[in-house]
Amino acid sequence: MAGDFIRQLDSSSMSRGRGILQRFNIDLTMLVLLLLLCAGGLFILYSASGQNMGMVYRQMVYFGLGFLIIFILAQIDPRWFQMAAPWMYGIGVIALILVLLIGVGAKGAQRWLSVFGMFRFQPSEVMKLVTPMMIAWYLSSRFLPPGLKTISIVLILIFLPALLIFKQPDLGTALLVSSAGIFVLLFAGLSSRWIMLAFVIIMAVAPIMWYGVMHDYQKQRVLTFLDPESDPLGSGWNIIQSKTAIGSGGVEGKGWLHGTQSQLEFLPERHTDFIIAVYAEENGLIGVLILLALYMAIVMRGIYMASRGRDTFSRLFAGALIVTFFIYVFVNIGMVSGILPVVGVPLPLISYGGTSIVTLMGAFGVIMSVYMHRRI
Repeated sequence: MAGDFIRQLDSSSMSRGRGILQRFNIDLTMLVLLLLLCAGGLFILYSASGQNMGMVYRQMVYFGLGFLIIFILAQIDPRWFQMAAPWMYGIGVIALILVLLIGVGAKGAQRWLSVFGMFRFQPSEVMKLVTPMMIAWYLSSRFLPPGLKTISIVLILIFLPALLIFKQPDLGTALLVSSAGIFVLLFAGLSSRWIMLAFVIIMAVAPIMWYGVMHDYQKQRVLTFLDPESDPLGSGWNIIQSKTAIGSGGVEGKGWLHGTQSQLEFLPERHTDFIIAVYAEENGLIGVLILLALYMAIVMRGIYMASRGRDTFSRLFAGALIVTFFIYVFVNIGMVSGILPVVGVPLPLISYGGTSIVTLMGAFGVIMSVYMHRRI
């Protein structure tokens, strides 16, 4: 009897909790998955940062701000995103131009705008949301699948901000912004012949990019990817130490705070781009598989939520956002493990950083808005 009463009480409490969240357009399943990822990320960051609690506290603030952004954006009807898309795109492009003119530089790159000297932000991070929003807005009023004229205009809308970001220089973010926009185009039913043509064009343009566009450090990253042992104490150091850390973790790992590569500071950028190497060394293959399973659960839930959008704009926009999240994960783990060149992409909601976290959380706020407003 007591057991039945407790089960009924728990069921009633869960129903009330779910009802409250639904009233505020929050999907309980996605919220729990994000909370689990963020909580695990704090433990990983504590180890990767050398037990720096100040960094962990700042990350907690970023997470708090991120969940606030989710709550705010989830309340907005997707039709408002659709109406605001061209305006936000225009403002974003202007902000990217201002970055090149009066932006704040750091580590050889000029990527930030300073607001009254009080704080700074990266307009390129915001464009990861705004670019697919703009493409979804444009395609939602066109006949689908898109024809040559529509595709041409979409490519201009995609590569304008991507080129401005590339000039900062920030190749990784430029590729992510381009990917987010192109995914919208793919979801719109792009014909396979156009995909094949794009592949041929990319292969033809690649030599031009290499000799006439790419910076020396970007070329060096590609060469290091192909042969990291050619400069083991220079450009190849990061990837060699990263692969060493991943391999030394084995199946079960060395245990939390017991990774030699990270704790002895052999691994650079261990709290940002290379944080997965720290996690793999301490938790091994089993821990990595658990983390990947959590990421895949988030992606699958996001795809389902995006597919339930009530109109073309909502489905295209939300679908592109969740697939871009997957690309974040794939590219980061790929570059850290040596199967992709290093392009400076953080591991979503695990790597330290404020702007990236807020932007990603904003994407999930949009996805929740699309899903929860499907009934209206």
